[in-house]
Amino acid sequence: MSEMDSSSQKVNQWIDDHHDEIVGFLQELIRIPSVTPWFQPAAEESREADVQTVIGKRMQALGAEVKRWEPNAQELAEYEGRPGYYADHLFEGRPNQAAVLKGSGEGRSMLLTGHVDVVPAGSGWTVEPFSGDRKEGVIYGRGTVDMKGGIAAMVMAVEAVVKAGYRMKGDVTVGTVVDEEAGGMGTLDFVDKGYRADACILTEPTNMKLAPLCRGILWGKLTIPGRSGHIELPQGDWREGGAVDAVALARVFMDHFDRLNADWRVRKVHPYLPIPCQLYIAQVNAGEYPTAFANKVELVFDAQYLPREKDEMGLGGKVKAEIEEFIHQVAMTEPWLREHPPVLEWLIDADCGETPVEHPFVQSVLNDMELSGLPRTIEGACAHTDIGWFETLGIPSVVIGAGNPRLAHQNDEHISEEDLIKLTKLISNVLIHWCEIQ
Repeated sequence: MSEMDSSSQKVNQWIDDHHDEIVGFLQELIRIPSVTPWFQPAAEESREADVQTVIGKRMQALGAEVKRWEPNAQELAEYEGRPGYYADHLFEGRPNQAAVLKGSGEGRSMLLTGHVDVVPAGSGWTVEPFSGDRKEGVIYGRGTVDMKGGIAAMVMAVEAVVKAGYRMKGDVTVGTVVDEEAGGMGTLDFVDKGYRADACILTEPTNMKLAPLCRGILWGKLTIPGRSGHIELPQGDWREGGAVDAVALARVFMDHFDRLNADWRVRKVHPYLPIPCQLYIAQVNAGEYPTAFANKVELVFDAQYLPREKDEMGLGGKVKAEIEEFIHQVAMTEPWLREHPPVLEWLIDADCGETPVEHPFVQSVLNDMELSGLPRTIEGACAHTDIGWFETLGIPSVVIGAGNPRLAHQNDEHISEEDLIKLTKLISNVLIHWCEIQ
């Protein structure tokens, strides 16, 4: 047995012996409702800072130097037009945090990162959403998979290596950020403060599959104008003052979006993604009265893009232009819309990133997955994650985490204790082999 194999066994045994402590740490994080303020009334206080305090104390006990600070949109104004920048985001009482455990030297460094904010609980729960209920090997609560389970695993993996009696040669940084659920400004601020590493793991849920890439996400709102009129009466030609049914025009756009998606299903694919990029209508807002044709219709949509489609700013400008031109061409097919063009407003552009599978770090993690008894499965993240900025800065980055990503944002969100422990062991093995130990 090699020294590394012996070290892994010793650390993994520590994790098994402290199973309940690891579960308890996750429950402690879940019981703090750190809902991002973007989704709740401004009068309600965010508790992201309280989560950071719990993480910080645990890392300090291991000898880490912990720094925390509140992002400031004005100080980040130089990033306007770049991923994650929003001039109107506020961060009072919402700190970022970096816990740096210094290595002995001559080892490669590692950044373990994730976000502490969660979306609101919503309705339909069969358990209290912030209780951290534990039933038959499953932990329930808002944020279990997205992504306090991943944060608990990364912190406890560091603790397992240290408590098993080892010191890593390379520095390990546990970076926990705010605001991911509202666009990623926390990560922008984190990299602006100069935090770097030789590799990065983000523990968003992936069903324990290795994701060396994620897709970019665009949110848009298309407002289609009409002209209201009594729905029960004859209207005549719109050029003579007749009504124009915006709902009927919205159906025209929906039909054409189906045609666009058919094209994208061929062109916008990736060998490590299970589904192609598509433009999906998420909201339809229309009408004022039951007896009147709709004066306008708002179609709110979600469209995805691939890392290879990023523009020079690292965002989805090329895909935006493609969608804009497509909408213009559809409008040109309708006489009313030629004179009363629809208005497209972009709401969100969340960036993406990709590290080649051939990169030594990706291969190293795949080897550790095998060592940890996990299949060497590669599957890109279909949703946005925060790896874009790290990849842009030249830091090889992957996403891997416990739990089914489809459970994120759902009622009765949950994670199995078995997967939580598997992720903790995997990260500990990565630290042993990538950072090296003494």
